[in-house]
Amino acid sequence: MKAADFPSLLAAFFTRRLLQQRQASPHTITSYRDTFRLLVGYAQRELHKPPRRLALDDLDPDFLGAFLTYLETERGNDARTRNTRLAAIRSFFGYVAAHEPQHAALAQRVLAMPSKRYTRRPVDFLSREEVDALLQGPDLRTRAGRRDRTLLLVAVQTGLRASELIKLRREDVELGPGSHLRCQGKGRKQRCTPLRRDSLAALRQWLDELGDEPGSPVFPNQRGGSLSHDGLAYVLAKHLAVARTACPTLKKKRVTPHVLRHTAAMDRLQNGVDRAVIALWLGHESVETAYIYLHADLTLK
Repeated sequence: MKAADFPSLLAAFFTRRLLQQRQASPHTITSYRDTFRLLVGYAQRELHKPPRRLALDDLDPDFLGAFLTYLETERGNDARTRNTRLAAIRSFFGYVAAHEPQHAALAQRVLAMPSKRYTRRPVDFLSREEVDALLQGPDLRTRAGRRDRTLLLVAVQTGLRASELIKLRREDVELGPGSHLRCQGKGRKQRCTPLRRDSLAALRQWLDELGDEPGSPVFPNQRGGSLSHDGLAYVLAKHLAVARTACPTLKKKRVTPHVLRHTAAMDRLQNGVDRAVIALWLGHESVETAYIYLHADLTLK
């Protein structure tokens, strides 16, 4: 098989397998897209080949193992994220095995690559003092600073996933009576998340400044498009660096966008909200998932 066949196989995997056959959710498509975007970029750096010249044989288990190590060591991804990327690669090679029998041996070797085991630790979350320090980081004299503070406030109060935050559109925000945000989470589940008074006020002020353009993102990047996952991580890291100078306890914590989601859940649990309500609020598949928050707080124990 020619090297040029890898791009066509990858395109067919997304259009035929994921979109047409499996009817995968937008979250799955985005996750798989990000995986192969990272993989192709890593291959270009290490093999000095542009994407159009990549061959399936270049993606052997040794190379893929090095890619997974790169995710952990250079990008700082944890074992769960690593396993998620590996799952996407396995899915692709499952498609290859079914449609390109000449590569069945390679596909079998890739499919046999094991997931990385990890110890399940209590979830990380921020205290109220740490949240206050983080929200004081953005410079409200700038447009970007006002956007960032509104973004962080909404994230820490609603508990939306990173993918849900960056995909928010103007029509997803209801600022009238019963103010809430509409989003589509995992499994195509639609849900409405109520807004607290301070996040409502911040959103109303920010959207007034942003202008009324249907379909536009609530938190745009500098070019007016949606923030990427890396863009969201950059915004958080930027203001976290400022917050750490004012709140030393933040220096000991690894804070990601998902930690802000955990913080929203812990705030409700500490205020006596039932775990079933928290699971519903966050869009969890099962109420049992909310037990992780009970184990995270020694005081509640």
